[in-house]
Formats: sequence, structure tokens, C-alpha cells
Amino acid sequence: MNYLLKGVSLLAIASLGVSPSLADGHDDKATDEVVVEGKVLYSDQVNALKTPTPIVDVPQSAQITTGAEIFDRGFDEIGDIIRYTPGVNTSQGEGHRDAIVIRGIRSTADFFVDGVRDDVQYYRSLYNLDQVEVLRGPNSLLFGRGGTGGVINRVTKKANIGEEFGSFGVTGDSFSQSYGSFDYNFNLGPNSALRFNAHADKIDGDRDFMDGDRFGFNPTLRVKLSPRTTMDISYENVDHERFIDRGIPTGDNGAPKEALSDVVFGTKSTNFHTVEADIFKVNFESELSDTLKSNFVLSHSQFDKVYQNLYANGYSESDNEVQLKGYLDPTGRDSLIASYSLIKELGNHTLLVGAEYVDQENTNHRYRSNFVNSVFGAQQETAWFDITRSGVFNAGSAAAGGAKTANTFVEFTSRLKTKTETDIEVNSIYFQDQWDVTDNLIITLGGRFDEFDITLRDLVANETRVADIEEFGPRGGIVFKPSSNSSLYASYSEAFLPRSGEQFKAMSDSAAITDPDEFENSEIGYKYDDGNTIFSVAYFELESTRFERANLASDQTEERDMDVDGYEIAYSGKLTDSLSLAATYSNVDGKNGAADAREIPEQTWTLWMDYQASPRLSYGLGVTHQGESLISDGSSRKLPEYERIDFSLNYDVRDDLTLQFFIENLADEDYYPHSHGSHQVTVGEPVNAKLGFYKKF
Repeated sequence: MNYLLKGVSLLAIASLGVSPSLADGHDDKATDEVVVEGKVLYSDQVNALKTPTPIVDVPQSAQITTGAEIFDRGFDEIGDIIRYTPGVNTSQGEGHRDAIVIRGIRSTADFFVDGVRDDVQYYRSLYNLDQVEVLRGPNSLLFGRGGTGGVINRVTKKANIGEEFGSFGVTGDSFSQSYGSFDYNFNLGPNSALRFNAHADKIDGDRDFMDGDRFGFNPTLRVKLSPRTTMDISYENVDHERFIDRGIPTGDNGAPKEALSDVVFGTKSTNFHTVEADIFKVNFESELSDTLKSNFVLSHSQFDKVYQNLYANGYSESDNEVQLKGYLDPTGRDSLIASYSLIKELGNHTLLVGAEYVDQENTNHRYRSNFVNSVFGAQQETAWFDITRSGVFNAGSAAAGGAKTANTFVEFTSRLKTKTETDIEVNSIYFQDQWDVTDNLIITLGGRFDEFDITLRDLVANETRVADIEEFGPRGGIVFKPSSNSSLYASYSEAFLPRSGEQFKAMSDSAAITDPDEFENSEIGYKYDDGNTIFSVAYFELESTRFERANLASDQTEERDMDVDGYEIAYSGKLTDSLSLAATYSNVDGKNGAADAREIPEQTWTLWMDYQASPRLSYGLGVTHQGESLISDGSSRKLPEYERIDFSLNYDVRDDLTLQFFIENLADEDYYPHSHGSHQVTVGEPVNAKLGFYKKF
């Protein structure tokens, strides 16, 4: 086995830093492992392999959402964080997974936890996090495949040696949802500590059938093996179950059909998602000398996921009928990831070398929906129904406006579409040299070589397909500093994504079609950070090339290009001793060939204001704006623009007790944040009030 070197978090940590840590790290409101000292970001928690590089010296855009901000603003989902991140918006993810669009590139795979890839499809919890890092732009050097538009890295809480503290919190809302979390750090002696995090959520949304449960627990052990070597061991169990809502159709005018906003196309028996996971990680951090550090990470995870759904596949406005279609997807995944990295300070050079090994086994099934009635028999994948109310589909026909027969039912086990087993082995090496040429000039050069060996067994066609992919991705950047707290920078990188897809479910037997998607990223920008005020502006261009089948009758391929460009502005700082402001703006334009690209709102902007009314009372007010975007490439169907307002109140009754009150979508705005297709538009949640308390002990 080739054990890797992954300095995954090295640049991630050095690059981040839009917002400083806000509070003491002994509770959910903060972390003491992430502090800003002057203009230097330090972290001992993300693989602990870092250079104390000033934020202004890194040629990349990034944003940190701290544990304090997650707590104070009442965030529950990754999507809540994305909403306030420039250049990033959420995608629907078919109603069962986190999905993002970073600088115009859609992804469900560019998620990481403590620098280790986490690409299983589900909605991730925030209960055990110190911070969430969103790195925009080129990241493939450290994170491997993908990372083309950016990556999201969750940093988990670790045990603290020499301390003992704990907390728990409970929150309920006007949708009858409830959330509970627990955190306790046990001091085991002068060289070890154990920390235990757990949560239990009851999901009960505003739309019909929107219920579910989420459970998770995450013990971590830290042992100081020597004055220079620390070991962290972590285990996490995930158990989630939830209803799936794929949204509503668009009307003849191309806009979401508002009259159907209260209709859910599916039932509890047809639409559900379950995921069970066991994730084990061990990390060794060593200071081999004053100028040489190493980091070794070994991660093993097992996931079992089932996803079954019905959704609106067509809509006849004149007949007030909807065509339903669906599928059942059971998925299993077993992953082993090992990485090793070294960082050496050599004069004016900071050298990073690393290697990574991935061994992954996947099993994927897909069963198509099968509608049965006396009109069209037992082999009908779709059926048309009158729209009456949520979950009532008691008659169907094979065509819009056709004669319907009562007692139509659907099942998902007789029409197997695909059944595959996929083995992926990845061997990677990478290097980077950060050269401080002068006090005002920094040059960074690096590259990553990846070797993919993919074997896919199609059990339906009884075929085995193999792809051997070798790619090298270069990366370079230059930083000029007109002053100690400001910088001008430029960067360039190349990345790729294997054509087998993010989840490795399918692969053509044509060698040409297995060519990976290729991406070129370039960025220029300006940063300013004086310790109190942080300002950044960046302009970027991204070009991607994909090779797709020219037509169904041939293995001939054609090149398809996507071009995205835009700029982002971010500001955070204190306006007065009591008032602070964080603001972002992004303007992005994307073309997929000659057509305007989908899911790219031209303009987005956000504001979040915090007001400290007294030593114990604080208020927060947030506003997000998402501009109009296309539902599909070159389509006349669009998601309308919207604004959403959020409110927070935190009151410290005592030093150990905090009461919280939140209002989401304060103005009760009707909005449609994203869509998976023309007839799968997500209906945004109406106004929702949340009340909770948080107790330290």
C-alpha cells in the first residue's frame, strides 16, 4: 500500500481568513485552536501541518465561518453557511444531499472533513464543528480530483489536554422541529484527553410529509506521545433518515408554478433517504525539528445509503396534470485514505511535499419506477395524474389528457436499470515551493501528479470496463505587497475530474469518452487586513473542457467547453465598538458552449450586522440576495430573484446559560432557491421562529 502525503490542510489553513475567531474555545460558541494574531492565521486542528503564512500573502480567495458564527446565527445546515459566502450558491442535490455551485461549477463531491474527502451524498450536520472553510478557486494541488471551482472543508472539534468542560443545547422551532447537542471534554491526565460530541435532530418541515431524524456521535482522543508528537483518534457514527421533496413544476411562462407551492409530489412510502456511516480517522503530527514537520492521516469509512423518490417529470398546465417518474438507488461505499506530508523551511523557501493513496469500493444500483394499472399495464416508467393535493395519486394514464384508471400504484423493485461494482485506486504525489524572494515579493510554484485506476463491473450487461488515467496539474502564484498589510496577487492552476463521474456509477467502454474533464483556473486580486478590517476583491476566469458522445449511435466524441468569469468582493470589520458588519458581493457569468449556463445567478450579495446592545445581549440581522438564474442551459425557464432576511438574538442569562431566538425568512418571502430541472423547483421555507438554550457545565 502506498501511504500518502496529503498536506491537504496546509494551504487550506494558510489561505483562509475572512473572519477571526470570536470567542473562547471551550464551548460551541468558539474555538481556541483558531486565532488571528495580527495578520497570521494559525490552526492546530486541521491536520496541524501549516506554515504561519499571513492571510494577505496567499494568492487565493477563501472564507471561514467559525463555530461562534454558526452558534450565534443559528445555522443548522451547510446551505446556511453557503448563503452568506460570495461566489457560491446551493444546488438542489435531488432533495437528499448537500450540493453546491462554486464559481459556476456544480459539485456534490468537493466536500472534506479535516482535510479528508467526504463525497458520500447526504445532508451534513454541524454539531461537531470548530469551523467551516470555503476555498474558492484552484485547490486540486492539495485536494486532488475535482476542487475545480472550490472546496468546502469542515474542521471538527478535538480533545483539549489539561482541561475539563462541557455543554449541551436544545432548540425548537415553529415547524415542530427540535435539535439537541452535547459536548464534553474529559481530561485523562497530563498527556491525554477525550472529547465526546453527539446530536439528535427531529425534522418536521413546513411541507407535507417533511419529517425525519438525524443522529450522530463523535468521540475523539488526543494523546501527547512525546513533546513533539501528537496523535488524534476520531470515530464518527452517522444515522440519518428523511423525506425527499424534489419540488414543483414550472408553468408555461417559464417561472415556478406558484399555485402548486403547497403540493408535494410523493408520499412517505415513495420518497425517503437513509444513510448510515462509520468513519474512523487517526492523525499523527510531528515536529521532527524546528524547521521540519510531518503529518500522517489514515481514514477508513463505510457508508450505506438508500435513496427512493418520485418527482414531477412533466407538467401540462392546460390539463392541470403532472407526469411522475422516479427511481430507487441503494449505494454502498468502503474507503481507505492514507496521506503523508512533510514541510521544510529552508532559508527563504518553504517546501511542501506529499503523497496520497486512496482505495475505494463502490456498489451502486438503480431501479426505475414502475407504474401499474389496467390501462397501460405493468411496464410503464412514467404516468400522468390529476393534481389534487399532496400525495394523492389514485389514477393515472400513459399520456397527458388520457383516460385514467383508478388504483394506480407504483413500485421500485422490478425494473433494474443499472447494477455496478466499482474499484478505484488513486496514487498521488505533490510538491510546492513558497519562495519569499524579497520582503515584498512571494512566488509559489507547485504541481500534483495523480494516477487513477478504475475498474467498473456492469452486472446487468455482464461487462467489465477499465480506465487508467494519469494527469499532472501545475499551480503557480505571485504576490506583491505594497505594504505589510496589503497585497496584490495572481494565480493559475490546472485540474481535472475523471469522466466516470463524482460517484463513479457509470463509465463508457470508449477510451475517448473516459478522458477526464479538464479545467484551467486563473485569478487576480487584492487583499487588505489590518487586524480589525478585512477587505478582498478578486477577478477569476475558469475554462473547462469535456469530451462527450457526439450521438447515441457512435462512439465518436465532441469537445464541449464551458467558460465562467466574474468577480467577488468581501468585507468584514467593526464599524463601532458595538456594531460589526460582514458584506459580500459577487458577479458571475457562465457559458456552456454558446448557451448561458444554468444555476449561475449573475449577482448575489449578502449583509450580516451584529450589534452588542449590552455585555449580555446581542442582535444579528442578515440579508441575502440571489439574482435570477436559468433552470437549464440556454433555457427560457428561470428561477426568479429574491431577498431573504434572517434575525438572531443571543442573551447570556448567566455566564453558563445562553438563551437564543432566531427568525428565518423574517419577511416571509416566497422564493425558489434552486432547481434540479424544469419541473423540480425547490420551494423556499416560509418564516420560521426558533427558540433554544445553551448550558455550559
